[in-house]
Amino acid sequence: MLWPILLMGLAAWGFMEIAGEVLEGDAHTVDLWILHQLRTGDQGLRPIGPLWLQEAIRDLTALGSPVVLVLTVGAVWGYMVMAGQRAMSWLALGASCGGLLMAYALKSVFSRARPDAVFHATVASGYSFPSGHAMMSAIVYLTLAALLARLVPRARLRWYVMGTAAALTGLVGLSRVYLGVHWASDVAAGWAAGAAWALLCWLLAQRLQLGQESKP
Repeated sequence: MLWPILLMGLAAWGFMEIAGEVLEGDAHTVDLWILHQLRTGDQGLRPIGPLWLQEAIRDLTALGSPVVLVLTVGAVWGYMVMAGQRAMSWLALGASCGGLLMAYALKSVFSRARPDAVFHATVASGYSFPSGHAMMSAIVYLTLAALLARLVPRARLRWYVMGTAAALTGLVGLSRVYLGVHWASDVAAGWAAGAAWALLCWLLAQRLQLGQESKP
């Protein structure tokens, strides 16, 4: 139980540190430098790489969209119900909905503007900090993976589930920076907040003894 608590504390601390840098304006210089490194062309406004890469990254960013996340939560919720894990299924649903409310609340509190629209390579609206796609993908994918891992009988499979969720979360966040709709600090903060939330949900499932953890 010690390492999840330490990791949750580290993630929460990371979010607060990034938030502090954003509020003080210290993160803007680095954020702007990263954005410009991902741009090319005469005016430095076109994303680097060929057109097929841009299209591929737009596809990846959709993995963090509300529609895809709702479908994912619904699919996993149904699986847990059919597997007889009703309490865990409601925890997964509640964790996802609660995380969404937290993301909206944080956006309203910080009210940070996005990068200028001339940098956008996809449609985006609303406040920038923290990145909703990065935070919600971390909340949904990492939380669901952490809960599903409790139902997986072998350690290697549990690592696979968690690794896949982490990879999806990372790709979604990176895509937001590449597409110019978020600052890098927005994404880093979204990852940190989402990871802290996922660990909190895992600890709650552990406390309630939900699921069946099998020995490797």
